[in-house]
Amino acid sequence: MTGGTKEKALARRRGKPIEVWVTDEEKAAIIEKAEQAGLSRSGYLRALGLNTPIRSVVDLTAVADLAKVNGDLGRVAGLLKLWLSEKRGQGARPLDVETVMNDFRTMQAQILDLMSRIVYK
Repeated sequence: MTGGTKEKALARRRGKPIEVWVTDEEKAAIIEKAEQAGLSRSGYLRALGLNTPIRSVVDLTAVADLAKVNGDLGRVAGLLKLWLSEKRGQGARPLDVETVMNDFRTMQAQILDLMSRIVYK
């Protein structure tokens, strides 16, 4: 048996198609939404018909971007902490530095909250 035949044998076989009559505008909207979700048109309509949650690829990309920003904030906070330990009191008051550190922690918490809301909505 060749690799291609074996792969086809393992693929889930679909039963019968369902015809759905739509206008050109509706078809275009369905195609666009399926692409945003990273699904085929058939897979998208199947998921909708079976009330399966559909995750947008755009949302997952936004979460990845937020994760990078969160990492950057952590690195900046780490560098600030290093600077504070090596040059305490030079260039800025320790109270000001602590305020900035607290702001970083608050921003990181907000980013994590946003990421959770996107992923688990």
